[in-house]
Amino acid sequence: MLYYRTMNDDQTISALSALAHTQRLRVFRALVVAGPEGQTPSVLADQLDVARNTLSFHLKELAHAGLVTIEQKGRNLIYRADFAHMNGLLSYLTEHCCQGNVCEVTNPPHCDC
Repeated sequence: MLYYRTMNDDQTISALSALAHTQRLRVFRALVVAGPEGQTPSVLADQLDVARNTLSFHLKELAHAGLVTIEQKGRNLIYRADFAHMNGLLSYLTEHCCQGNVCEVTNPPHCDC
């Protein structure tokens, strides 16, 4: 099953809205880099130099949008990027890209300004 077929406009807008904030985008990218291992909020806060209460708010927003998952592991919470949801978002956005043809990306001319 292709994930994008289950995404709707509201889910897409929710995900894009969550990512449309500098701190949340930084947090999400850090979780993508962390991979399936995920990160604890304390490690993320130190890594991104963000106050823990602020980070908690942003993680909640990303989780609400379906972009991150949360696992209780002992006394810690582990946050992970939800790669299926991320890929679903990308698939939804590019479903009809280039009218079904292969999309070629060309490098823009170099500017010596």
